[in-house]
Amino acid sequence: MPHIKKLLAEFVGTAVLVVIAVGVATESFGFILRGIGFSAGIVATALAFGLVLVALVYAIGPISGCHINPAVTMGFISAGRMKLFEGISYMIAQVAGGIAGAYLLYWMFTTVPSYHKAVQGLGADGYGSKSILHISQGGAFLVEVVLTAVFVMVVLFATHKAAIQGAAGVAIGFALVIVHLIGIPLTGTSVNPARSLGPAVVLGGTALNQVWVFIVAPLVGGIVAALIHMVIADRSRDELVVEAAT
Repeated sequence: MPHIKKLLAEFVGTAVLVVIAVGVATESFGFILRGIGFSAGIVATALAFGLVLVALVYAIGPISGCHINPAVTMGFISAGRMKLFEGISYMIAQVAGGIAGAYLLYWMFTTVPSYHKAVQGLGADGYGSKSILHISQGGAFLVEVVLTAVFVMVVLFATHKAAIQGAAGVAIGFALVIVHLIGIPLTGTSVNPARSLGPAVVLGGTALNQVWVFIVAPLVGGIVAALIHMVIADRSRDELVVEAAT
């Protein structure tokens, strides 16, 4: 069994990511705190996701590796850098953290008199009418596979033994900012099934009906990233980010 502290770190880290970053997304696009242009909201949300991830990498990275994302864990499993059972345990903790964080965020917003779940939402991802650019379902799936592959690929290379030591947190955080800058107008940007499932469970309705795309596509993207990593990386210098269960 993975050490309980590792799973607790993944649970708390995912919850914090949802509360802070999804909270900023809700304020930017639900309450229209972005002003008169979408660009300000896109930049603010992208920075929120990236910066909170940088902080969490350096805070809980030494404990669990700071995956806080089932797609990242899938990438590590597929690349042979994590045992299957431990990876599944991580994913369960991450999903639980994402849902807990979403309910905590929802409770926080319910204390605002003008907040209504059906109006402001909760930063859920979506396609069709739920997308700023009204992307199709197939387009949303493709976008999430590509963006997740890019993000997870950066995570795998940045945490490789041959990478510049101590720079992983910055590289990973900036990668998340970048994929959000392009992805928010298209799908809202998931690249993280736990981040998407939490708000969808709270909101229900269309968000919950569409969430399968934002679960399956990022997991596929994680596998694609692992394949690219295994082809390019020097496997002889690779190392496990999390110790295998013995």
